[in-house]
Amino acid sequence: MKGLAGRQTRGLPTGAKLKCVDNTGAKVVQIVTVPKYKGTRRRYPSAGVGDMLVVSVKKGTPEMRRQVLKAVIVRQKRPFFRADGTAVQFEDNAAVIVTDQGDLKGSEIKGPVAREAAERWPRIAAVASIIV
Repeated sequence: MKGLAGRQTRGLPTGAKLKCVDNTGAKVVQIVTVPKYKGTRRRYPSAGVGDMLVVSVKKGTPEMRRQVLKAVIVRQKRPFFRADGTAVQFEDNAAVIVTDQGDLKGSEIKGPVAREAAERWPRIAAVASIIV
């Protein structure tokens, strides 16, 4: 079963606000769009754990506010199922800000990171303190 990127439950639609759990200076980010999202006509693009997003910084330092950046979701409240049948759910929705290539802009991540995000983004796995 290892290595299979099972389809994740997409629990965060466009417009959702997430906590930013790295040390870049952003506190709250809002989803603008989900690149490479292939959906149905008239359906809002949504994202799940491990997906890259385009986000707008809503709260944070004055230098970071109102910037449009890329981010990766590391936790979501909506339960999602793994290949072995276990359901995983976190207390909050959280993301980390990354570059276009997937490198972290910050140097640390606060709190746990979902295994699905860590497997898909090795640079996030290297910095994460806890992988669930």
